[in-house]
Amino acid sequence: MDRTVFTADHLAFAELVRAFIDKEITPHHERWESDGIVDRGVWRAAGAAGLLGFFVDERYGGAGVSDRRFHAVLTEELARAGASGPAFGLHNDIIGPYLTDLTTEEQKQRWLPGFCSGEIVTAVAMSEPGAGSDLAGITTTAVRDGDDWVLNGQKTFISNGILADLVIVVARTDPGAGRRGISLLVVERGMPGFERGRNLDKLGQKAQDTAELFFADVRVPAANLLGAEGEGFAYLMRNLPLERLSIAVAALAGAETVFAQTLDYCRQRQAFGRPIGSFQHNRFVLAELATELRLGRVFVDQCLVAPDLTTETAAMAKWWCTELQKRVVDRCLQLHGGYGYMREYPVARAYLDARVQTIYGGTTEIMKEVIGRSLGL
Repeated sequence: MDRTVFTADHLAFAELVRAFIDKEITPHHERWESDGIVDRGVWRAAGAAGLLGFFVDERYGGAGVSDRRFHAVLTEELARAGASGPAFGLHNDIIGPYLTDLTTEEQKQRWLPGFCSGEIVTAVAMSEPGAGSDLAGITTTAVRDGDDWVLNGQKTFISNGILADLVIVVARTDPGAGRRGISLLVVERGMPGFERGRNLDKLGQKAQDTAELFFADVRVPAANLLGAEGEGFAYLMRNLPLERLSIAVAALAGAETVFAQTLDYCRQRQAFGRPIGSFQHNRFVLAELATELRLGRVFVDQCLVAPDLTTETAAMAKWWCTELQKRVVDRCLQLHGGYGYMREYPVARAYLDARVQTIYGGTTEIMKEVIGRSLGL
């Protein structure tokens, strides 16, 4: 079954992305995994290639392309290459909407050109040591003092945390207002009191820097408030569907890639005088995975072109595709036997990189809760 979701323009963009990955990412990724961080130059190279902020208005350095399928193309190609280091999806799909939809004209002029060129690397700081999926439970505070907000608190598991020049921080600005007391503040590199902790030692996705962030009496100018005071939680909820769809797109593309590699391996690897894929059990396993991947592909492609992606539909895509990826990679590793346990084989690295997919962006359990509530339960 041929995919019909992409046009000739999307396919041409995919060729550009693949060429970029072959030149700027693949030759360096193993070293980045050892270093725990990518070279900053890959961000500037991505900006020069038009891979960052292409949805931003041309006045600010973008291409003015609003079609979310271009986001999917970039996400899919990075996933197929196993390029987990450069967090372009976080930058474009998750943080981009905040900086295009909530910013003032002055903020757009100040931040968006660097966002598009790769000179400004971005992050969003939501999770705290005591508050992960429960965003309403955050304890980071910001108190207004004259023309500044005084920010105090700690964040953890922050992707791009080491490289980031601009961090959208979720903070409580009115302790007595519950969810209506949460605001978004933009903290910039070099602000006194803003410190980075460890580059966290993760199970997988080791080339992607993930850090602890600390804020001790950081004076954030009032001009760095993003959107309206007290509306931060609403903004986060509004942007979550596209974030979760982006994770689903990456998960499905990653799973399809591992399956294709495993199918090839099962055709070539011999045991007892014949290809291991010819044994009925293995053939049934591959048949099951091929069917589930096809079903997932049809659903995700429908989400990509849906005029109104609902919160519950995005949650369905996120939990189904990430759990599918985890299941596919696990069974494909088993089919590789002992070789599957060797990091030199892509399936082993995929196994480690995929595990977090059912956790970040909202755990599988949270996704089911979102779906369940939409059913009136």
